Amino acid sequence: MMVKRNSLIFLTAFGLLLTGCSKSGFEITKDDILEVARDDANATKSECENVSIKEQKGSYIVSFNTNGGSYEYKIGKDGIIKERSFKRGAKEETAETEKVEEPVKEEKSTTTKKEEEKSSTTSFDENQQQAINSALANSGLGQSDVSNITCSLDSNTNQYTVTFVLNDVTTTAVVDAATFTVISTILG
Repeated sequence: MMVKRNSLIFLTAFGLLLTGCSKSGFEITKDDILEVARDDANATKSECENVSIKEQKGSYIVSFNTNGGSYEYKIGKDGIIKERSFKRGAKEETAETEKVEEPVKEEKSTTTKKEEEKSSTTSFDENQQQAINSALANSGLGQSDVSNITCSLDSNTNQYTVTFVLNDVTTTAVVDAATFTVISTILG
């Protein structure tokens, strides 16, 4: 439990470092870009095979394979993930692609208020609660440690999106609805 909390602190600090770097015009290295992608995929260095990093029009394209499937990321030189895609192992032929866009700050505060209203009046079904438990356990947290918990199912990708707030930092986790395995976690 302590290791996961330390990891969360490290990831938060790393995110702040990347944010600071982007404001100063400093570009991070290819190793840093790979670390951002591996962290988002929740994969260790030893789990990644066929790693490829290519520079393309102000961004890096990072791809690698794990036992769970193959990942491809488009990451800006500032360390911000612009696009991600995940394809499960060869047995399944579903692919998921997600474009990541930074929300306008005004919209974010409106969304947060709506989420607070939803979380105070929404009860979760058994599967949603299991997805929430998986996301929190992946972060080394319990439900009493966080606030503003939301959970929604995307029936197209068969994934739950779980969001929660810890110390004024919103965390979004994507959880596979069939296995309740955390696919990715984004802080911020």
